[in-house]
Amino acid sequence: MNLPNKLTIMRIILAIIIMLLLTIPWYSLGFDFPSFTIAGKIIIDLKYIIAGVLFIIAAVTDFFDGRIARSRNLVTDFGKVMDAIADKILVNGLLILLAYNGFISIAIPVIIITRDTFVDAFKMASGSKGKVVAASFLGKAKTMTMMIGMAFTLFYNLPFELIGFNIGYALIIIATFLSLISGVDYYFNTKDTFAAK
Repeated sequence: MNLPNKLTIMRIILAIIIMLLLTIPWYSLGFDFPSFTIAGKIIIDLKYIIAGVLFIIAAVTDFFDGRIARSRNLVTDFGKVMDAIADKILVNGLLILLAYNGFISIAIPVIIITRDTFVDAFKMASGSKGKVVAASFLGKAKTMTMMIGMAFTLFYNLPFELIGFNIGYALIIIATFLSLISGVDYYFNTKDTFAAK
């Protein structure tokens, strides 16, 4: 269990904690997270702020684990698999919860998860033929834009919400379009794999 793999496991644990924090009906357990009002109009639930802090920590581990693994020659099959699982739990799981709680449209997690399913299939098919498809620039841009947008959403888009600009949702929409474009890019980079023989 090297350092990059420990960071990946840490991301999975943080993702699970975030999911539990935002799904457990705390009021039925006799506990309510305090709420605060900013500028007399923005009501903030503390549990989303806590989730936002945990999400940023998890996103930082996502940034560093791969870089450390490559720079120190610590890339493992376990790390590759668990890194993908960690990303799906963290991003897709949180997107579903944000949609369920009315922060974003339900169409967004449907599009993202469908795209990810196709891209994973393309990668698996290419891998079975010995062709490795590296993450594209569009894919990386999508991930970064999505994570920043989700962080702003968890923090109620502050300080931009004070001027009526929902920056979190805007970034998530941009990331969704980048996701579709990068999905098409992955297809064209792997379509030879599906050519009839």
